[in-house]
Amino acid sequence: MTLEILAVQGIPEVVVGDSLAELIVAHAPSLLDGDVLVVTSKVVSKAEGQVVDGDRELAIDAETVRVVARRGDTRIVATRHGFVMAAAGVDASNVTKGEVVVLPVDSDASARLIRDGVRTLTGANVGVVVSDTFGRPWRVGVTDAAVGFAGLEGFDDLRGTVDPYGNDLRVTLTCTVDELAAAADLVKGKTNGVPVAIVRGLAIVLPPESPDVQGISGVVRPIDEDLFSLGTRDVLPARVDAVEFTGAPVDAERVTRALQAASLAAHPSGWHSLRFTVLPAIDFASMPAFADADVLASAATVIVPHLDDETTARDLLASGAAIENVLVALAIEQLGSCWIWPSAADAEGLPDYPLGIIAVGQPATS
Repeated sequence: MTLEILAVQGIPEVVVGDSLAELIVAHAPSLLDGDVLVVTSKVVSKAEGQVVDGDRELAIDAETVRVVARRGDTRIVATRHGFVMAAAGVDASNVTKGEVVVLPVDSDASARLIRDGVRTLTGANVGVVVSDTFGRPWRVGVTDAAVGFAGLEGFDDLRGTVDPYGNDLRVTLTCTVDELAAAADLVKGKTNGVPVAIVRGLAIVLPPESPDVQGISGVVRPIDEDLFSLGTRDVLPARVDAVEFTGAPVDAERVTRALQAASLAAHPSGWHSLRFTVLPAIDFASMPAFADADVLASAATVIVPHLDDETTARDLLASGAAIENVLVALAIEQLGSCWIWPSAADAEGLPDYPLGIIAVGQPATS
């Protein structure tokens, strides 16, 4: 197999309203069926008006759903698209001073628009990958990865096949669109003014009539499968009291995992009588003892830490450490929490010897 990667030279400065398909066709070598166009997200954003005036940090704030890690001025964040990347993909390079470029709103839709436009203009059935630059955990340096694609399957799934030595492949799932993005950047570069490359020689483009069954959301690892959802130094700062929840239900398994963290707490005197009871938040929202706790109105569930019998000071200290572990673990699970106390010591409906209640839910703000 012969693979070619061709730079598309001469594309002028892209401005809002430009047709990227027309610009690519005007400057590309003759496009062939099966070619894959890799287009840097910056020109897609420029064509779609995703260039904003103002402060870069404010733009990062607007694009950020949650902070994953922070070191000085550097922020690794999860964007509204689900990407985990430095500065939410906000870029102040190759734009007029005082402006910044943010990622396209829907890069899959952008890729489809380019693909359809090229086919209309040339008849060629191409695939399209929209790329942006990502850092990698445990590796120095950056590489390009896909932020959207069309006309391709995202993965080459080898699970269930056998290698030449007869070994069963159980976990080999190659992200083809990321490999295409990284390969194309070898000819596009960061300072060459080449925003588009053609990858030729791979028989991977879907027929024109085939629907796009995958999108970039399928490449983003779900939060419940993410073993590194927070940087180590950022776990404790991630635990803040949620003042409002979305009202959406929460996955019981995530709550259970958080509760298991209680057993890891320091307990010099032991806390064998400490228990955690999980109850629906609605059971508490109407209680007079919690009338001032507005947070309960939108919480999904409530955790009640309580003791089996009368407490000693040592019991309370050990229980406090266990409860704090649970609160931090809830943050790791991307769940908001708020530890509150009833206004009456004998709040009806609570187990005996309660240590307050913990409201839990999807936080309404990051």
